[in-house]
Amino acid sequence: MLSPTGRDKTSSRLARPLQEDDMNIGIIGAGHIGGSLTRRLTDAGHTVFIANSRGPETLADLASETGATAVTAKEAARSGEIVIVTIPQNRVPDLPHDLFEGVDLSVVVVDTGNYYPRERDGKIAAIEDGLPESQWVETQLNRPVLKAFNNINWKNLLNDGKPAGAPGRIALPVSGDDAASKAKLFKVIDDIGFDVVDVGSLAESWRQQPDTPVYGTNLDLEGVKRELSEASPVRKPEWFAV
Repeated sequence: MLSPTGRDKTSSRLARPLQEDDMNIGIIGAGHIGGSLTRRLTDAGHTVFIANSRGPETLADLASETGATAVTAKEAARSGEIVIVTIPQNRVPDLPHDLFEGVDLSVVVVDTGNYYPRERDGKIAAIEDGLPESQWVETQLNRPVLKAFNNINWKNLLNDGKPAGAPGRIALPVSGDDAASKAKLFKVIDDIGFDVVDVGSLAESWRQQPDTPVYGTNLDLEGVKRELSEASPVRKPEWFAV
């Protein structure tokens, strides 16, 4: 049976034996990126706990399709070895202030967000003043974050993963400050069919923000490295709030 996305609802997860390195992964946000990640991660054998702002009961179809468990945002933050926050930038301050209170620091928190001041988010002063977007998210969540999955279209994320070593395998940039956290996320990204380029620290994450050369592309390892090296930290006027 096909899902609303056109994919076979008989997930490969159902036929795949559990592996030692399968993870519990929380996802906060069930839009295009959150939904695509839920599908890809469950297909890869991981256990997903998915939350949105409207409540677990609104996620029944996605949960039924994928085998994910629909939960609240607080439950998602406490359910995974990795927690992915994938909501509009201007909604990050609306998350519970104690979202990660008591959550072990070994839990990896990933921000997939992008700042669209004119189209959606309005003015966020700290970002307008030059703070990289995901560093601002850190200040809101009071947790270290990694930046990933922000430069790829959801359709490519859902459909275009390939086995390791396949020609033309898409590479995704990842920024962050903790090597152990990165290693855990790199493994998950490989599981769902993508290579990884380590951008460097979170302070360097401006290299993968909107309107940079790598943003919205589907390049291989060498292509991503090249485009990251050509990025400029200067935000163009059209990327400031009016």
